[in-house]
Amino acid sequence: MLPFGPQRTIYTVSDVSRRIKELVERQFTDIWVEGEVSNFRSSAAGHLYFTLKDNRAQIPAVCFRNAARYLRFKPENGKSFRARGRLTTYEVRGEYQIIVEVLEPVGVGALQQAFDRLKEKLEREGLFDVGRKRPLPPFPSRVGVVTSPKSAALHDLLSVLGRRHNAIDVLVYPTDVQGDKASAQIAEGIDCLGGRPDVDVVIVTRGGGSLEDLWPFNEERVARAIFSCPKPVISAVGHEVDVTMSDLVADLRAPTPSAAAEIVASSKEELFDRLTSGEKRMAGAIRIRLSDLNRFLATKVGSRGFVVAENRIREMSRQVDDWNFRLEQFATSGRFFPSRRHRIETADRVLSNSVARKVTHARQRLAGLAQAMDALSPLAVLTRGYSICRTSGGEVVRSASQVAVDSSVEVRLGEGEFDAKVTAVKSKKRL
Repeated sequence: MLPFGPQRTIYTVSDVSRRIKELVERQFTDIWVEGEVSNFRSSAAGHLYFTLKDNRAQIPAVCFRNAARYLRFKPENGKSFRARGRLTTYEVRGEYQIIVEVLEPVGVGALQQAFDRLKEKLEREGLFDVGRKRPLPPFPSRVGVVTSPKSAALHDLLSVLGRRHNAIDVLVYPTDVQGDKASAQIAEGIDCLGGRPDVDVVIVTRGGGSLEDLWPFNEERVARAIFSCPKPVISAVGHEVDVTMSDLVADLRAPTPSAAAEIVASSKEELFDRLTSGEKRMAGAIRIRLSDLNRFLATKVGSRGFVVAENRIREMSRQVDDWNFRLEQFATSGRFFPSRRHRIETADRVLSNSVARKVTHARQRLAGLAQAMDALSPLAVLTRGYSICRTSGGEVVRSASQVAVDSSVEVRLGEGEFDAKVTAVKSKKRL
């Protein structure tokens, strides 16, 4: 007898479960599921088990230990979460479930919530206080950089430093700038470079990225390392719109790595302009002082009663003119700063030492000439009670034979003068 009905296919339970598992896993490899957490529990092995539900359905969820250790927030019963993962089936029970890789609260992302909580904590402790921010050194000789040696940020920073001021040394502490190990390495780099006596300023930097990529610079250990660093710290993380915890704690925030290099190193042209401006100001001040002395000497030379010292004063006046001429030569030739062909540090020392010596020497010479002038001046003698007597023709009376009885004479004192008439002429007495 031939069978007239269709031939039946018989599946085992395991076959059906396997086929369903294959269909589900192939269809839902990476999905986000939102729901309220219930029945949360954790195992001794570190796995997390819970249920995501809404008002019409529910789905079991499991987060295995390797993923659970990186969750920013643990599931809490009664709160809504978004879970990212893949669907599979648990064949033993014949039920499907989601294998969770990422879990964040609904409303505000987990990373943003973690950032806000840490920010509030550190702000209460005073890590962001403006009053504790330190100024950057004006002329750093060595800059420490904490970043990845292969990053574009380091390349940009070095390019700008080389263009603006190639005399600055750069010491790089290589670290990861994203991933699980990055924050520990960054904190170690800050501690290492900040503790070196030859490092003047530390730059913490990396290029742009997502919030997850930049997260190592939001970790508490990095923020505290920056706060404890004995050297000023510049944070140049991400793009201008990105704000990290390291930006808030650092002594200065730079919008980009290139901007950090521009901030830390004045260009050679700027430094030379500042040195030249200082040179001109010093030369002008000395020139004014010499001009004042020259006018003072000219006044003394033209005064009455200065005939005896006239030649000496004119000689001193010529010396002052000579110094003024030499000063003009220094100012135009740049000999105040012979080290312009050397590094900026040497030029700074020349400015503070060499010019200071010249100014001090000039002041000493001027003081000596002024004292000599006063010693030779007959006006100084007059202040001690002596006087100068002149005939009506203006001739200085040095002998009694130059005047006659009833002749008029002029008498110059230390203060003022008066006219007198000779009533008697006495011959010189021999001692």
